[in-house]
Amino acid sequence: MSSIGFGVLALRIMAVALFFPFSTLDKLLNFGGAVGQCGEVFRPRVLATLVIMGGVGIEVCCSGAIISGYADRLGAAVLGGYCWVTALLFKRFWRPGDFWSNPGGQGRALFWDFWKNLALGAALVLLAIGADGSHARELWHDPLASTHLYGSAAK
Repeated sequence: MSSIGFGVLALRIMAVALFFPFSTLDKLLNFGGAVGQCGEVFRPRVLATLVIMGGVGIEVCCSGAIISGYADRLGAAVLGGYCWVTALLFKRFWRPGDFWSNPGGQGRALFWDFWKNLALGAALVLLAIGADGSHARELWHDPLASTHLYGSAAK
């Protein structure tokens, strides 16, 4: 693999490291806490458990797709959508009611987490469709297509 290939690999690992291994490990090592937090949105508890397990699956599979370069556009698009959904469901900065009254309050912290999730989701979707959107049609017509970046970087 060329130095460019190693650079691409390093960037892809950094792009998904938040999800796999860190978020995945957090969910697995603190499974009860993750289910409890998820249970604030999804009831009954068995549904919250299934949602957490689904999240782990998305984080592992999509991260693996992005790192490997196989079905990486689909993986990036799904992971980007996952970021947007988690922002809307779990980073509800408007709920605590202290956004304007307490600069150090829960609302402010959630506000920044909300926008970080949206921004990361947008970056992942851009990875999926290309910075100019030129790969959107390819993603739609052949979602399992792979970029095989590591092989082409050596050329």
